[in-house]
Amino acid sequence: MAEVACDDRPLVFEDLVRWMESGAKPKSDWRVGAEHEKFVFRLGSHAPVPYEPNGIKALLDGLTRYGWKPVYEGDNVIALERGMANVSLEPGGQFELSGAPLETIHEICEETGGHLQEVKVVADELGLGFLGLGFTPVWRRDEIPVMPKGRYKIMREYMPKVGSMGLDMMFRTCTVQANLDFGSEADMVAKFRASLALQPIATALFANSPFKEGKPTGFVSARANVWTDTDADRTGMLDFVFQDGFGFETYANYALDVPMYFVKRDGKYIDVAGRSFRDFMKGELPELPGVKPTIKDWADHTTTLFPEVRLKQYLEMRGADSGPWSRLCALPALWMGVLYDEAALAAAWDLCKGWDIADHERLRADVARVGLKAEIAGRTVQDVAKDMLAIAREGLKRRNRLSGGLVDESGYLGELDEIAASGITPAERLLELYNGPWAGDASKVFEAFAY
Repeated sequence: MAEVACDDRPLVFEDLVRWMESGAKPKSDWRVGAEHEKFVFRLGSHAPVPYEPNGIKALLDGLTRYGWKPVYEGDNVIALERGMANVSLEPGGQFELSGAPLETIHEICEETGGHLQEVKVVADELGLGFLGLGFTPVWRRDEIPVMPKGRYKIMREYMPKVGSMGLDMMFRTCTVQANLDFGSEADMVAKFRASLALQPIATALFANSPFKEGKPTGFVSARANVWTDTDADRTGMLDFVFQDGFGFETYANYALDVPMYFVKRDGKYIDVAGRSFRDFMKGELPELPGVKPTIKDWADHTTTLFPEVRLKQYLEMRGADSGPWSRLCALPALWMGVLYDEAALAAAWDLCKGWDIADHERLRADVARVGLKAEIAGRTVQDVAKDMLAIAREGLKRRNRLSGGLVDESGYLGELDEIAASGITPAERLLELYNGPWAGDASKVFEAFAY
């Protein structure tokens, strides 16, 4: 992490801006980091898995045979690190790989596949399985064990105060994400605008969560719907990104106005939920009188914002449901193709630059419900998705990063092409099975689609 304030003086606004700005890199250094979450379940019973006994802790411990180093919070292992990659656990035990920044999709897919093979070996010994879906298909919220991480206790107590579905977000959702670099403030703005406007198109292509507690929800992405009433202060489509003058300062002001969750000191989380980071900068938090933040506190705070695209020292694409192995590689391929080629980025912006703020918000809600059948500016999302995929494909072909078999990265879009061509989301395929051979038993997904 880039250090911004290197003396003992208090942070000022310019330090917060410079921290984000310091993420800018020349194009030759651009990388992509891929992340994905998956549900862990007991083989046979399909039950959720506690931290211990014979659960998440044992899974983390078992992975150390592959060179992963444990990360502790108190006496509990709460993550693993290996090089620039890490494995962490989400509030309900969802198991996440946050991959290293890599140069090509070939490398990302190799990393993802290696991780899934490692966890499968350990999980088989423990009688555990993994499922990639956007929302847990059968579990009630009160059935899901709570993981021993201090920040999750704070969030768990705060969430019901600000939205009706925040606890569902924490305990019952899984996503796949891609993190991408920018070259300058102007490049960040161009990428942020195009990716934020088109994020609902990715939501539709990856929609993979039609069930809740064993029944269809009426949504193709129950995960995306959860985000519409989690916490309005820190979620959504960020109207200001599309306004003239948007830049690092605008985002820093937005982040300052998002209420805090915690401050971490000496390895422990101090509950300051609802407090203002602006007051923290003045040393006026009631829980920490006279204490002022470090740049690490600012970095931590930016991780508690949950818009559809998030800015830190890079941009995070946050709009997709988790899914099978093949689609885990497709998500970074889609965004790399669109955002890492100048002609592709310009063409992608042409697709969406005429959409207004009301269009963005409406589309975000509509794709959660009807996926590729939603409409925007007189077009179906299916048609926009086909155009977006064609743009991404050309961007990847122009990158011309070849695998050992001399194949470029555009092949990773194949499954998304099939989804867009059919107009049928993965969620609708699950509903076909539910209404057909599964005979109304949503738990069959654990057997049919486990990793």
